[in-house]
Amino acid sequence: MSDGALRLAFGGLSPKAVDKHVDRHGSIDAAVAAITRGRTKLSTTVCDEVRVSGQIRTEELAEIGATFIEPSDAGFPERLGAYSDAPRWLFAMGTPPDGPSIGIVGSRACTSYGAELAEKYGRAAAQSGWIVVSGLARGVDAAAHKGALDVGGFCTAVFGSGIDVVYPRSNSGLHRRLLEGSGCVLSEFPPGTRPDAWRFPTRNRVIAGLSDVVLVVEASKRGGALITARIALDYGVPVYAVPGDIDRPTSAGTNRLIRDGAFPIFGPDDLSTVLSLVTPLIRPR
Repeated sequence: MSDGALRLAFGGLSPKAVDKHVDRHGSIDAAVAAITRGRTKLSTTVCDEVRVSGQIRTEELAEIGATFIEPSDAGFPERLGAYSDAPRWLFAMGTPPDGPSIGIVGSRACTSYGAELAEKYGRAAAQSGWIVVSGLARGVDAAAHKGALDVGGFCTAVFGSGIDVVYPRSNSGLHRRLLEGSGCVLSEFPPGTRPDAWRFPTRNRVIAGLSDVVLVVEASKRGGALITARIALDYGVPVYAVPGDIDRPTSAGTNRLIRDGAFPIFGPDDLSTVLSLVTPLIRPR
């Protein structure tokens, strides 16, 4: 574990801002040195956070049962290393499970029908031996995780906040179940980080990068689920979508995905069949 990376990670900067400072100063350690000496235009708060030693940060993480992992560490998901915009580091609770993974995403404001479907899809994926990856957000994410956990499946939740900041709080019980069930929670952002809106799009690329396929259950014309789908397509990850009524706002995004080439999924049994066909084609990563 790099002391410099750990200290810089606690600054809570966006990945693009981190890249900017590392590129400008030549290395992570040089960027940390410049920040701690006040040679940047970063806020006093960020500079003060970066000044704290890595040893103290490691002790703080241990207190909440968390770890800090980098691409060179054994616990870092190898598949993320295939992408040029892979995270430089991750904070983790639990150990990332290994195996074929499906990202199941959708609207926070999903319909009751969409939530029911997401739960069934999560259950079907888990019963097929697939890890369910999502964001543990309200709506489709939470339902998919619940479905997988109900049948003893494995889940990876990727947060747009600190790994100890469950958003919404109503999902705290699900968060606890996920960790007790050998699941994992990941985030690029340090503990205590608030779920600011700008953090979620960058979180979505991690969901896409961890997934061998992505399923969008319900989505409006705009939103995080479509961002995840677009990034997945850029990564070469197959995208599936659930068709819906043409006049239902939460089906507008999924119907458009299908129109533009996403594969339609017509129910849990259909998903199980697709996953059984896809599994042999997944290259070890």
